[in-house]
Amino acid sequence: MSGFLITDDNPEGYKLEDILTAIRNEVIQRATKITDDGRPEANMVVNNNIKILNHLAESITLAENSTSVLQKAFGDRSSDVPRIGKA
Repeated sequence: MSGFLITDDNPEGYKLEDILTAIRNEVIQRATKITDDGRPEANMVVNNNIKILNHLAESITLAENSTSVLQKAFGDRSSDVPRIGKA
């Protein structure tokens, strides 16, 4: 496993929405550097980035919703017992 997300074995990991937000911010920073480049290739990359940003926004919302559902249903995460699923 990669070890990015919070798990029983990786309590110092990140929430999915935090990783997706960091990726979104980097895509925005990179995209702004090429917005004034009028070449067709740059336009294609900008258009692709816009689509990717839309997918990331939807994914962030879904991840935040899952975190909220788990928080409401099971409370704070405990390091000794998973809130949902198998250990």
